[in-house]
Amino acid sequence: MSFRKDFVWGAATSAYQIEGAWNEDGKGESVCDMVTHTPGIIYHNHTGDTACDHYHRWREDVALMAEIGLRAYRFSVCWPRVMPAGTGAVNERGLAFYDRLVDGLLAAGIEPWVTLFHWDYPYELFLRGGWLNADSPRWFADYAAVLVDKLSDRVTKWMTVNEPQCYIGAGHWHGWCMPGLRLGLREMLLAGHHALMAHGAAVQVIRARARQTPVVGWAQANSPTVPASASAADVDAAWRVMAGMGGPGLPVQESIWNNTWWSDPALLGGYPEAGLRLYGAAAPKGKPADFELMRQPLDFYGCNIYQGYTIRAAADGAPEIVPAAPGRAATLLDWPVAPECLYWGVKFIAERYRLPVVITENGMSGHDWVDADGAVHDGARIDFTRRYLRELRRAAGDGAEVRGYFHWSLLDNFEWWSGYKHRFGLVHVDYATQRRTLKDSARWYRGVIAANGENL
Repeated sequence: MSFRKDFVWGAATSAYQIEGAWNEDGKGESVCDMVTHTPGIIYHNHTGDTACDHYHRWREDVALMAEIGLRAYRFSVCWPRVMPAGTGAVNERGLAFYDRLVDGLLAAGIEPWVTLFHWDYPYELFLRGGWLNADSPRWFADYAAVLVDKLSDRVTKWMTVNEPQCYIGAGHWHGWCMPGLRLGLREMLLAGHHALMAHGAAVQVIRARARQTPVVGWAQANSPTVPASASAADVDAAWRVMAGMGGPGLPVQESIWNNTWWSDPALLGGYPEAGLRLYGAAAPKGKPADFELMRQPLDFYGCNIYQGYTIRAAADGAPEIVPAAPGRAATLLDWPVAPECLYWGVKFIAERYRLPVVITENGMSGHDWVDADGAVHDGARIDFTRRYLRELRRAAGDGAEVRGYFHWSLLDNFEWWSGYKHRFGLVHVDYATQRRTLKDSARWYRGVIAANGENL
């Protein structure tokens, strides 16, 4: 088993989590600014106002990427930095930042992979209903057109949206993701319907306006399950859960963590029957034209996979969750270390949707600090990543077309409701001084990239 010769090795970030410069050079406010500036919501009232100061330090960060040996860099664009009101006037100073970043990446031999939306929705459009507004797909398409017109002479890799399970499900229903709302089920699902339409509209714009042949995908928060054994019954049980609306016995409040509700409309042309039964009258009453817009051809499926849970077949054949063993390995976020989830998650996506797969996020939060010798010894991250990459390689060896892997994250950064409590980066950031330090994992990853994973 080995990775393909043109396998893409990269790292990922998002705009709000690293850029800072929250009110500089004409940038408009986002819902992230709204939430983080409200006391009592974010851990220790942290904000992304400065974050990693990447807006001013991007040259240093590109140099670090080159030192690590990255072949590609996945980053998102801040919508209100480019269009302060979300629609209408373009902020040329904000757009110029991404123009310079793309040039700097290409000069360093690093391919830019651009994500249009990673949760920093424009505040002015939020006041007009945000994703609940039926005009939101058009707003998003107009924003996409600005970026494509500016960058597509050099950028060919595009992703539309990142994790609707989070910014719609957790952000409009559970209330713990941006923009922090607790709407009713019907309203949340309507917002999701419009977000999927916006995805389709953006794909149309990219394909119609790109000056170089584009490669288009998205990034989904996937929910893999791992069969408890290799028995046909356990494998079938795990597969049924991945194709369904979440874990067995989960209440409807948890059913946003699934693969099919957020993917089937865009790739198969309609919502899954299991979801329609579960959501009932709350499900969106979409018109045929809505699903025609959603269902645009994609070149790859981006998977964000961090963890999974184990499923076995009960005596009656029904799926059941295998309780976690006491003291099981877990990251600082208490996410279980389950490398096999990368194998099973990739296999499921590749077989259900018949698309090449790119791992657009995978990584772990750990206890990282600068040691007395000036280094950051994050051996757990090295072991975690090695184990997961071995499973990714196994999926490729078993027939899944796996085209790339982006480690989350390049830098330690602002982690939403957790503020700066968690560190996911290959690069340690001292937020008081903005000093960057390559962790041991960054140097290890450099060797993996150079060997194309043959040394795992």
